[in-house]
Amino acid sequence: MVLLGVAAVVLLGIAYGAGLLLNHAEVPKGTTVLGVDIGGGTKEEAVTKLEAALGERAKTPLTLSVDGKEEKLDPEKAGLTLDSQETVRGAAGSDYNPVSVIGSLFGGERPADPVIPVDEEKLGVALTDLAGASGSANDGTIRFEPNKAVAVPGKPGKTLDAGQSLISVRDAYRAQVQTGKANVVELPVTTSEPTITKAELDRAMKEFAQPAMSGLITIKAGPKQIQFGPARSLPQILSMKPVDGRLVDVYDKKAIDTLLDGVFDGIMAVKADGKKHQVGPDDVAQAMKTALTGTTPAERTVTISLTGEG
Repeated sequence: MVLLGVAAVVLLGIAYGAGLLLNHAEVPKGTTVLGVDIGGGTKEEAVTKLEAALGERAKTPLTLSVDGKEEKLDPEKAGLTLDSQETVRGAAGSDYNPVSVIGSLFGGERPADPVIPVDEEKLGVALTDLAGASGSANDGTIRFEPNKAVAVPGKPGKTLDAGQSLISVRDAYRAQVQTGKANVVELPVTTSEPTITKAELDRAMKEFAQPAMSGLITIKAGPKQIQFGPARSLPQILSMKPVDGRLVDVYDKKAIDTLLDGVFDGIMAVKADGKKHQVGPDDVAQAMKTALTGTTPAERTVTISLTGEG
């Protein structure tokens, strides 16, 4: 029995030594990543094998479901990748574990973990964009119609729970790379309330919308002038959007340009840097901001400064 034991030890020692001699590649023979054999060669060869086998999996868009609505998510844009270089780097180098060394002589595997980093900042931005596209809440706003401003109250709805969704997407991507199966990922949603309150809607109506639609405004530049009124032109130009819980006025510059129809062509204004430029929609929109809240014809007439001094 003793002799048999000694013989077994000697044979194991010989096998171990043979394994070390035969397995001197940069990436040890038998090394696998997610079932892909990348061992027995150089690091570069291992990277090529890994990308050939798993590259398409890593690039396949994820299918996300938000409250029954499906959206596609590009892994690269969302900061999700399979890092083949780091995976191989971690798997490379000599392995002195007797089980692995002797096992390599008989086709044994040496599993290595894939490196799948997640750029949580990029993923968070992608999910925030997705939340905006898929949200069902409607914020309150003010609609400008011929001769009137109409308050439109907001309605509660559902939106993506971005924090929990980040974890779900991260785990689903790793599973997709590991299995090759692109399953639909159900993302959690939460109830969202409009950011524009009734009080803010009332304020915007009183302070801006109603005065804006109360009559004509006149914008002058040099010897020329143009009027905009509530019946036709102002509804084409004005809108309001929510910003940090407040409604702010928005001016459609293309509509302004169309309505100007070249009335200020050839009239130049000096910018703050001292350079002259053609009076255009930007200048008119800035002047309109002042004119629209005026209560008298004089207050509703604004002259664009051509000297850059305001």
